[in-house]
Amino acid sequence: MTVFVAVTGASGSIYAHRAMAALAGAGVEVWATATLTARAVAQHELGFEAEALGAEAASRWFAPDDLTAPPASGSSCADAMLVIPCSMGTLGRIAAGTADTLITRAADVCLKERRPLVLVTREAPLNLIHLRNMTTVTEAGGIVLPACPHFYANPKDVHDLVDTVIGRALAHLGAPDAHQPRWSPPAAP
Repeated sequence: MTVFVAVTGASGSIYAHRAMAALAGAGVEVWATATLTARAVAQHELGFEAEALGAEAASRWFAPDDLTAPPASGSSCADAMLVIPCSMGTLGRIAAGTADTLITRAADVCLKERRPLVLVTREAPLNLIHLRNMTTVTEAGGIVLPACPHFYANPKDVHDLVDTVIGRALAHLGAPDAHQPRWSPPAAP
């Protein structure tokens, strides 16, 4: 399985970093790209360049404007795509079908080829335009997965919280070994 991971300029670089590591750990081939803003955000939030997000995980990195890259073609695209974190601007361009960057073109390819497309959005609060764009992408076959961690697995630190979101995203991509904690009610007293 090959997953194309696209990193946008929304806050939450740690999500991209841990997602690529989890995918590679599950034996998934990772292709990646990052916008210029994503590079700046990664430097600010994590203290390293965007390529370091997946240095040990991504087998191939593509320039964000390279429309000749394999993910931009339906005949050679990845099996699934993960946009993490997904900015509202990127969500809007995907919803509008604006395939003018590698990220938006690859997302368009996933939708037309009926391949899994998961957008881990990072914004709050949401305005009506955001909600309509989420609806449009969902109706087109994409999965909008807001970065909302859950707490029923008793997370011990921020990495545990991040990993609850990553586990859900990987499960929706169809990635093998997506260890996703499941809700189970507490034992009766």
